[in-house]
Amino acid sequence: MKSKWALLALVLTMSVLLAACGGSNESKKESSDSSGGSKASASAGEELYQQSCIGCHGKDLEGGGGPNLQEVGGKYDEAKIESIIKNGRGNMPSHLVSDEDATKIAKWLSQKK
Repeated sequence: MKSKWALLALVLTMSVLLAACGGSNESKKESSDSSGGSKASASAGEELYQQSCIGCHGKDLEGGGGPNLQEVGGKYDEAKIESIIKNGRGNMPSHLVSDEDATKIAKWLSQKK
């Protein structure tokens, strides 16, 4: 009987983690910025991260269910980060966010060095 409860707890925990990593495929409109859009793009990437990635990679990029991303920009360039977001890697499934959102998140993460 005890093992049934442990299995149920494991299944529920994994369901919550997978749901948190999923996020939304809907894009939010990016607000205009007088500095040429760079600041708006960065804040959009951070906002999208908070909506779609925080469940696995943590509020402060510290990791948890997914790897630590605090210095990911020092390890991979923006194009590689975008490729990982779009195509998945390891336990991370592909296409969790739209291609447009993946580009914004990758731009923001590439600055984390």
